Amino acid sequence: MKKIILLLLVVSSCSRVTEPGWKMVWSDEFNYTGLPDTTKWVNEVGFIRNRELQYYTERRIENSVVAGGNLLLIGRQEEYDTARYTSASITTDGRYSWTYGKIEGRMKLPKGKGMWPAFWMLGQNIHQVGWPRCGEIDIMEHINEEDILYGNLHWHNERHVSTGNSVPCTVGEFHNYSVEWDRDSIKWLIDGNSYHSWCITDSVNSTEEFHKPHYIILNLAIGGQWPGNPDETTMFPDTVFVDYVRVYQK
Repeated sequence: MKKIILLLLVVSSCSRVTEPGWKMVWSDEFNYTGLPDTTKWVNEVGFIRNRELQYYTERRIENSVVAGGNLLLIGRQEEYDTARYTSASITTDGRYSWTYGKIEGRMKLPKGKGMWPAFWMLGQNIHQVGWPRCGEIDIMEHINEEDILYGNLHWHNERHVSTGNSVPCTVGEFHNYSVEWDRDSIKWLIDGNSYHSWCITDSVNSTEEFHKPHYIILNLAIGGQWPGNPDETTMFPDTVFVDYVRVYQK
C-alpha cells in the first residue's frame, strides 16, 4: 500500500506480450461459510501501518467472514480497544508465497471518504530485511469516492523508490484485478486489459526484490496517510466483496 515517503521515480520499461499456458497452482474460491480458511490465511492484528485508524481484529466474523460465495472484509465504526473503527487484513504470510506468476482476484469495492481497500503482495523476507527492501507489489488500491484504480510497485534503490499508474474503474462493480509477473517484467491488468508494466530484467534499477517470494494481502484500511480520515458522508459498515483469489504459474 502507498506510503507517504520521498519517492524517486526510476524511468524504465520493457514490452511483453501475455503468453498462454498459465496453470492455476493455488486458489481460494470462498465456496464455504464461516471464518477464512486458516490453512491459507492468517489475520493481521492491531494497528499495523500508515497511521490508519482501524484496529484489525483476529478471526472476528464482524470483520472477516465467508458467506454467499464471497469473502467479506467489513469496516465498522465502533469502539474497540483504543480505536473507533475495526476492519480486517488477511494474508498468506508464512502459509504460501510465490516467485513469479499471475495473481488475480475478482472483487467489488466500497466507496467513501477515508476508505482504502487493497489487494497486494510483500516480499516474504520482510521480517528479515524490512520494508521497502522486501519489495511490494500493489495489484489493486482504491481510495475515497474515486472511480479510479491504482497499481503500484515499491522497492529500495539507495532509498524508497516507486512506480505506478492509475486507470478509471467502476469500483462498486465486480472486476478482475491482476498482475502478470515473470523474470522480465510485472504487468498490471484490469479485466484482462493491461494499463501499466515495469521492467525487472536482470534486476535493473536494483529490482532484485522482485525475483524472490512474495505473499498476498487482502485488507480494508480506514483513514491513514493517503486517503485521509472518514467524514460525516462515510457510510458504515462497508464491505469488500471477494469472489476468488487465484495464483497461476507457467
